[in-house]
Amino acid sequence: MIPTRRRPVLTAALAAIVATATLATLAAQGVPPTLDKNAERWVEQTFRKMTLDQKVGQLLVPAFQAEFISADSDAFEELEKLVTQYHVGGFHVFGGSDPVPPVLLNSNYAGVRLGHPLEAAATINRLQAKSAIPLLNTGDFEGGIGFRIRGGTAFPRAMAFGAAGDEQLAYEAGRITGIESRAIGVPVNFAPVVDVNNNARNPVINTRSYGEDPALVAKLANAFSRGMREQGVWSTLKHFPGHGDTDVDSHLGLPVIKHDRARLDQIELAPFRAAIADGAEAVMTGHIELPALDPTPNTPTTLSQKTTSGFLRGEMGFKGLIYTDSMGMQGVTKLMPPGEAAVRAFEAGNDVILHSPDDAAAFAAIKEAVEKGRISQARLDESVRRILRAKAALGLHRERMLDLNAIPAKVGGRAHQAVADAVSQKAITLVKDERNAVPLALPKEANILYLSVLDYPSGWGIAAPSATFIPELRKHYERVTAIELSDRTTASELELVRATARQYDAIVVSMFVRTASFSGRMDLAGPVVRLLNELARQTAQTNTPYVVVSFGNPYVATFMTELPALLLTYDFYSRPERSAVKAIVGEAPITGKLPITLPGLFPVGHGLERAATKPAPTSARQ
Repeated sequence: MIPTRRRPVLTAALAAIVATATLATLAAQGVPPTLDKNAERWVEQTFRKMTLDQKVGQLLVPAFQAEFISADSDAFEELEKLVTQYHVGGFHVFGGSDPVPPVLLNSNYAGVRLGHPLEAAATINRLQAKSAIPLLNTGDFEGGIGFRIRGGTAFPRAMAFGAAGDEQLAYEAGRITGIESRAIGVPVNFAPVVDVNNNARNPVINTRSYGEDPALVAKLANAFSRGMREQGVWSTLKHFPGHGDTDVDSHLGLPVIKHDRARLDQIELAPFRAAIADGAEAVMTGHIELPALDPTPNTPTTLSQKTTSGFLRGEMGFKGLIYTDSMGMQGVTKLMPPGEAAVRAFEAGNDVILHSPDDAAAFAAIKEAVEKGRISQARLDESVRRILRAKAALGLHRERMLDLNAIPAKVGGRAHQAVADAVSQKAITLVKDERNAVPLALPKEANILYLSVLDYPSGWGIAAPSATFIPELRKHYERVTAIELSDRTTASELELVRATARQYDAIVVSMFVRTASFSGRMDLAGPVVRLLNELARQTAQTNTPYVVVSFGNPYVATFMTELPALLLTYDFYSRPERSAVKAIVGEAPITGKLPITLPGLFPVGHGLERAATKPAPTSARQ
């Protein structure tokens, strides 16, 4: 079922954002950083000594994983080659991964895992020592470095910040992300996401967006960026010019957004304008086709000169760094080979070619384009100078090496975790409670049926569903029967749950629905949905408490309208599971408000409030 979309309305707050951005001078819109005399001297001296190979290499940012890499290994030899032979400008720091067999039927393996902070920093130090020019490294830390790096602080998804609606918490999250990111050698973060998610079927942005109100998105994104900036980490606005209103994952194909220019100015572009006016240092172009800005077919923004140079650089006056999105995504790879894609992206106006599927081919193609005059020397020099100035502004010309001994004191820690806990708890949104069942008022010996409902059972290596929820619930109720359901649950197993559900004093359900890149999936299986709706009707006959918590995609609620009580967390991992249990049992108040419309059900800003009914435990956080 595809819910109808809510038509955008130009609110007073949004009008103020547009007016502010329109009146802002170019000096406020991404002017190159002011450098002291020593930094300016370093930029000029470095630039004058650079060869063509070094200049071309500065445009490339390949990636490595934050895992142990032996100095005597093929993996490190390849990284060393990228530094010494191709002169790359920096590296993108990923987490970790495991090989997954390409098998059918039993495809339950998890290929993604978290990296490690000390390994990331140690590898960066080794690569910095080998590089003639300091490396400007990047990370995809939308939810803090814990989003990719084990032990780092993992903040809730951006939509949880939207539900919490607390600008100060967004600032604190940015500040902590800046401290931890800089500690491991990553001074450029590919965040915040300023896409306005106004499409309930968006399979790739969804909870990565602060919400559907451009004013709220701009306010929280700017607060997050300011927090990072104060700690010496640059923000990167993404995914320009707006990836929120699409039902295509650009990892798998090329989304086309067909809105006219007036609508783009009103919704998609407004947070970008506001964030650029607030001092955002970088922008990431998206693999998104917008005919209103460039009518050329099959031309994503990444490859569009009209959109990147003409509109972002020209009309919007942005003078900071422009990164492409990963050039390994199918929104580009389906169109052309890596070398030509790199040349086209640079011609379009991007400064940095991120994560090419073939860095050697990208290097060779750009160099040849310069030698043959397809890319002018002036155009190349413009981006190289911009990159060098960024490195100097971030102090890399003075000190590029990291203090590994300082990392344990800066990454993670109880004070940082407490901020993430506060966001998670404040985000919990109670959208329905028809039987007034939340918080639960049941004796400790009550029989509880707990259903852990998964979209599909594979790929849960990082955020194993219910691993925290079940033990937290059992702290309050002695008799909890926990059952996992998914698209692989058989009809007979579903029938068994249905038949035995009547014997319980309450039913608690956690729904885990991802909008994971490359998956193309974002729903529950039909038979499971029918069971949950049938349990709603069945428990209504006896007025049995029946409480459902949604983890991940909040729009699942739009096709499960019979559920009597529904809470949204907008997130995964242990933290939201712990927060949800506290809300359900009455240890924490419920105050979250919807940052999105649930089409046909509830508007932006809706949310039932509940006071805490019992004191929180005095023991330290688990």
